[in-house]
Amino acid sequence: MTKPVLEPEFKPAIVELRNFFNDVKKYSNKQHLIVAVERANGYIYRKEFDILPDGVDDERNTFIVERIIKCILWVVGGFKIYIAGSNIVFNNIKKYYSNGGLRDFDYHFMSTVFEKEMSVVECTYKNIPQMKASSVSVGGHLEGRRIGFDVGGSDIKVSAVKDGEVLSSEEIVWLPKLNEDINYHYNFFYKAMKSAIDKLGGDVDAIGISTAGVIVENRPMVSSIFIKVPKENFELVKGAYINTVKRLEKELGHPIPFEVANDGDVTALAGALDLKDNCVLGIAMGTSEAVGYVDKNGNLPGWFSELAFMPVDFNKKAMVDEWSRDFGVGCKYFSQDAVIKLSSRAGIELDEKLTLAEKLKVVQKLNEEGHQSANQIFESIGVYLAYALAFYAEFYEIKHVLLLGRVTSGKGGETILKVARETLLKEFPEYKNIDIGMPSDFMRRLGQSIAAASLPKSK
Repeated sequence: MTKPVLEPEFKPAIVELRNFFNDVKKYSNKQHLIVAVERANGYIYRKEFDILPDGVDDERNTFIVERIIKCILWVVGGFKIYIAGSNIVFNNIKKYYSNGGLRDFDYHFMSTVFEKEMSVVECTYKNIPQMKASSVSVGGHLEGRRIGFDVGGSDIKVSAVKDGEVLSSEEIVWLPKLNEDINYHYNFFYKAMKSAIDKLGGDVDAIGISTAGVIVENRPMVSSIFIKVPKENFELVKGAYINTVKRLEKELGHPIPFEVANDGDVTALAGALDLKDNCVLGIAMGTSEAVGYVDKNGNLPGWFSELAFMPVDFNKKAMVDEWSRDFGVGCKYFSQDAVIKLSSRAGIELDEKLTLAEKLKVVQKLNEEGHQSANQIFESIGVYLAYALAFYAEFYEIKHVLLLGRVTSGKGGETILKVARETLLKEFPEYKNIDIGMPSDFMRRLGQSIAAASLPKSK
């Protein structure tokens, strides 16, 4: 195994998972387990595998099953977990995913997003739900007059696009995280869209919206954009984009097809359009880890892909995420937090008065100047990434990986890319055809706005 030079105790999820399954094979009386997770509209994600016989090592069984369930929840999303094959594992998982349980954060997050209390249900092999997948056909629609609307935490990028050509693109500074008045958000969205409509000659055929957060049926169920809006106005938050489009429809006198998608998915879609291929996983390493995915049909599967909370390190002593209160999750391996975490191991002292972004810049500057220990930070992240991609491939069909975000800029990004490619080829030759790359100049300039504008079909 290739170890991250600054974190040799790293226990890659994929290695620990394969070790477990190899040990299970030694038992003639191994047990078959089926896990199914239900999300909106009755869609079911289902996974089957063998586990150790009950009574042999129930703690290890439960640990592995819980990690797999945790992964499914943050890859796909879901409010109901079905388990068949082990009453012992079922009881432990039910206790974990409950109010006040070990996975209290996941329990409340999923309950909020799906507006249903999360539950764990024991089933037989016969009555556990079958797989029911969804694939949302969005993107690649460039005909007519369109608006690409990219809502960020500090600015809104709005583009007027006609038949695939960007007529205008502007960045509008705004302060969503400092404003609790929902009308501030509504008015900003409306004015920005109206400005783009004027650039299109006074009318629009479709609007595509890219935004941070978890989106369900065009509604932001959880989003940092609206963090200051009081909880009592949460229903208005959910309708922020829908209601803005309705207002425009009333003014223009006709329906306006529109789609709202997570910004990670739109980034992956931009990559797919640029590469002219599918099965694209986009990973942005910035404040956290943001991920999007375009499937083999060029569609968005409607999954969460919130891999910031997906475990990639099974070392129980790994760094704990302050928000989810879980260990070894992606946000501590593929973000500026990862760089800062590894800085102390590299012997680099950072001024605590600096912001996280400023600390990252200090490390990147040292690396550009040839500081060997600083380079080891990015080498370690490259190793993390190779093992994480092999693990992600358990859930996604991947042909292309697109790396973005401030952590991947400059010399450090080149090191991450190089080490990830080399490690993946050495340790996982079965994934030698996975292409890992950075955005093209086209995508950096216009890809995101065109991808957002292409989300909905026109009427």
